[in-house]
Amino acid sequence: MFEFRGEYTVVVKLGALEEVLGYCRSVLGYEFLLDVSSVDNMGDDPRFEIVYELATTDDRKHLRVKAPVAEGEEVPTAVHLWKTANWHEREVYDMMGLKFKGHPNLKRILMWEGYPYYPLRKEFPLAGKPSEMPDVAFSGIAPLEGGPFVTSPGTDRVRGEPRAKGES
Repeated sequence: MFEFRGEYTVVVKLGALEEVLGYCRSVLGYEFLLDVSSVDNMGDDPRFEIVYELATTDDRKHLRVKAPVAEGEEVPTAVHLWKTANWHEREVYDMMGLKFKGHPNLKRILMWEGYPYYPLRKEFPLAGKPSEMPDVAFSGIAPLEGGPFVTSPGTDRVRGEPRAKGES
């Protein structure tokens, strides 16, 4: 266990993560999941870390629980402990590619299904990678009609702002 500025960090093995998180929730009273994030330590083995930020609401304690994750390993889900883990874990999956075993709906939320890359991994270039976009996104120039406009005093938005043709 490490302490820094009153915040404690516990590093556990991935196989013990689910049990430790359950103990933190049920016995230690960490009823609030602040965040789930991940770290890419490219070049290290294991390469990734999964990080859970926990808090108590009565005495405002903060606990960070970390576990190393090797490439291809699955992290046990924490959705059964905190419902908020659902979106946090999906974001980690979408941006870093870590999979959560037992997650009820593990699908991408920011990138489209079928996107082959994980933007927060260190090998992802800062300028991005070209990819075929689904549907018709970015296929043409979108017209910009102007604005922002400020409504004149004493009028409402409909009468006080210019409108595009055909708008009421």
